[in-house]
Amino acid sequence: MKIPVYLILPLSIFIGLTTYGLIAKWYVMPLLAPLPRARALVPLLLLHCFRFVGLAFLIPGVTARPLDPRFAHPAAYGDLLAALLALTAVIALRRGWPRAILLVWIFNVEGTIDLLNAVTQGLRFIEDGNFGAAFFIPQILVPALLVTHVMVFIILLRREPHNNYA
Repeated sequence: MKIPVYLILPLSIFIGLTTYGLIAKWYVMPLLAPLPRARALVPLLLLHCFRFVGLAFLIPGVTARPLDPRFAHPAAYGDLLAALLALTAVIALRRGWPRAILLVWIFNVEGTIDLLNAVTQGLRFIEDGNFGAAFFIPQILVPALLVTHVMVFIILLRREPHNNYA
């Protein structure tokens, strides 16, 4: 059986979302559940600090051909903004800043919208196989990031008597 090229990326994203979702449900969330909110959020946000990798969409030679700027620019700079917001939120949580949880909300909303927009625009404007060496970003990283965004929303919405890092 030969899988058509145009189905490989959506299939990869689906399998990645499913697998990361199971990892989150069976292994990660049970470990994070007993922790105070701030402590539970930090490891999830640290993963997002690596979203600067999305800047690879702008580097000639990393992709098979230059990517359509309607996808590449918003995806790259949206990821960079998400990485900076995640890093700021991590520092705020670790230092116990009063507005740390607000920063996490801002990061999580921006980061989620950015990823959903990138997936939509990528499927719309990028020809099959044009990602070149950057194919691992939507194939492996995007599903992990989407699942952790959901996890962050779950942790943010749970009841907790205090928001300190203790």
